Amino acid sequence: MKRFIVVGLGNFGSTLAHRLHELGHEVVAIDVRPEVVDAIGPHVSRALVGDATKRAVLEEAGAADADGAAISTGDNLAASVLTLLTLHDLGLKQTFVKVISEEHARIVDALGAEEGVFPEQESALALASRMTASGLLRYTQLGPGICAQEMAVPDEWCGKTLRELELPQRYHVQVVALHDLLRDTMTPVPEPDRPLTQSDTLLLAGDPQALERLTRLR
Repeated sequence: MKRFIVVGLGNFGSTLAHRLHELGHEVVAIDVRPEVVDAIGPHVSRALVGDATKRAVLEEAGAADADGAAISTGDNLAASVLTLLTLHDLGLKQTFVKVISEEHARIVDALGAEEGVFPEQESALALASRMTASGLLRYTQLGPGICAQEMAVPDEWCGKTLRELELPQRYHVQVVALHDLLRDTMTPVPEPDRPLTQSDTLLLAGDPQALERLTRLR
């Protein structure tokens, strides 16, 4: 079990804190608004009303001994930066910051954040890919230059094996899992000689251009 600090309890922060707690971790949630702290209270280990830019508040939350922290203070850029600096002053190095712009992302990156998270941009890019690609079920940007997508098996691939298709060589993508929809089973590193069927979907990883080319097969 790990221990996490979540600062800022809007939709993103509250959902994150709740999910981390569901996964069995200790979560301390902090916000300046008493009503949102009261709402999240039953779903986390501890909820505090306070200004996380203040060292005393983060010390009370036990930030110095936490495994990581997420900062989600909306459009209050100053609050996110000051909170990040205070967490680092306390010795916490694994910090994730929800950012609202590319400039915000550059600032928190320069200040040593583990990652600047831009959920609105990532969701918009994923939705654009789903809207424009037939057969595309899910799309996730994993990092610069690498994405993952789940797509239905194209008709011309049915009956063929992954070994026969040679996807890494021909399309520069890698199959990381196979989802059998009939049995609702997910198989990581699928058997290369198993023939694909119409009820299968493939979880693929690769650069965005390579994955986009695959969607044109449908």
